Formats: sequence, C-alpha cells, structure tokens
Amino acid sequence: MKAVCLLSGGMDSTTLAYVAKEMGYDILALHLNYGQLTEAKERACARTVAGLLGAEEFLEIDVGYFSQFGRSALTDPGIAVEEYKEGGKGIPKTYVPFRNANLLAMAVSFAESRDADAVFIGVQSSDYSGYPDCREEFIQAFQRAVDLGTAAGGTIKLMTPFVHMNKTEIVQKGLDLGVPYDQTWSCYTENEVACGTCDSCHFRLEAFRAAGIEDPIPYRVRP
Repeated sequence: MKAVCLLSGGMDSTTLAYVAKEMGYDILALHLNYGQLTEAKERACARTVAGLLGAEEFLEIDVGYFSQFGRSALTDPGIAVEEYKEGGKGIPKTYVPFRNANLLAMAVSFAESRDADAVFIGVQSSDYSGYPDCREEFIQAFQRAVDLGTAAGGTIKLMTPFVHMNKTEIVQKGLDLGVPYDQTWSCYTENEVACGTCDSCHFRLEAFRAAGIEDPIPYRVRP
C-alpha cells in the first residue's frame, strides 16, 4: 500500500506520517510552500522527517499564490500574527482561505499519478472551532469529490485518524511511535527559536505539558 502524506514539518503532520507507516503504508511525502512566515524552517523539518521515515518520495511544491491572495496573518505581511488569548472566538487571523481544499486537491493528484491508495491529512478536533476546512463534514464532502473526479473513482481514500483526537492525544500517540518531535516545528512566526506566544506554540506547549514531558524544541518564552 502507498499513501501520500501531507507533511508540513509540524507536530500533527509528522505524527500522522508515523501513524501511516505503522498502518503499513509506504510514504509519499508531499510538502507545500505557500509563503508562510516559517516556510524555511518547515521545509527543513519536513525533509528531515521524510528521510527518517524512509519515505519512498519527497515532493516539494511552491504554491505561492496564497501570498498573492493574502487575507491571512501567515501569508500577508500586513496582518500581524496575534499572541494567544484565552477565550478567543471567531475565525483566527491565521486561517488561510480554503487552504486545505487546495492542499488536498494537489495531494489527490499526486496520489492518482503514483497509484497510491490513500491521502493522509492531519485535521483534528481542536481546530474545528477556528478553521472551517478542518471539519469532518468538509473531509466527507471532499471525499465525494475525489470519488467523482478521479479516473478510478473510489480507490483513493482520505485518511484523517486524528479527526476526533486532541493535541495531547496526538502527542501521546507520537511518543508511543517514537516520533522525533525535536525535528518538528509549529511556531507561526519564528524560524530559529519558537516564540512561545502564538496560538500554535500555546497549544503545542499545552499538549506536551498534559502528556507529562517537556517539548524538545527551543522557545523564547515558555508560558
């Protein structure tokens, strides 16, 4: 069996790739550069992880048009990445408009071209409230599009093993699998030492604390 794994270099996607390997899939790693602030660090982490996994292929694609679209703090220099605030509501400024649909479309194209059986994406429950393209209903709808729009309809499955898990559960799963979290990156703003204050840093640090271990990457502050 072969699977395309969307490998961002982050905590969730890295754990996801290790889960896919545990399930018996040969890994086709797909990394997408979309103009995010930490593009260089994420790329380096994804490439390292793919090597550690023994990925059959590592494909890197530039999708810089997200920066041309703007409207996200991750891709638009005119929008600041905010620090984490307790009780924040609404769609975060870090939401990249319809990003997961774009990423999945490319991943499915890659999978079909390699006769792969599955596409793994690391959407998970704690993202639901802020990111509409992380909802299970969205994945189910996209699966229907994949079934209808590929030449051998119904043969490529979208795999979302984390869809009902929180970040602490993901970390615990990764620890069981020996995931090299020191080779992953989650910070939205920094490429060398993680800020420790953005939403992504906050939720990552909380997950490691809840799992009872210290996050192995460096932070400017550890709230």
